[in-house]
Amino acid sequence: MNEGELRVFDAPASSRYEARFGDRLAGFAEYEALPGRLIFTHTKVLPEFEGGGVGSRLAAEALGDARRRNLRITPECPFFSAYIRRHPQYADLVFQPDQPG
Repeated sequence: MNEGELRVFDAPASSRYEARFGDRLAGFAEYEALPGRLIFTHTKVLPEFEGGGVGSRLAAEALGDARRRNLRITPECPFFSAYIRRHPQYADLVFQPDQPG
């Protein structure tokens, strides 16, 4: 797979973060945007890119972007829930219904 470096970016028109090698879509994390919050609903890594860390990179970049944008997140997606359990440095981003914002 020599298609350039993996890039992860927000594609708000599609309501998802995308991971791409060059022009090739490697995976995505769909979300629902609410004021001050992103609800991650589904993550998919395309079969030819599985096992290469694409999903972890996608989650880390999306969560880092949420932090930079001062957004809370709701991990409805099982992949994001598991990722946050394994990487507790992102736990403070998880929206709690009783907290402001």
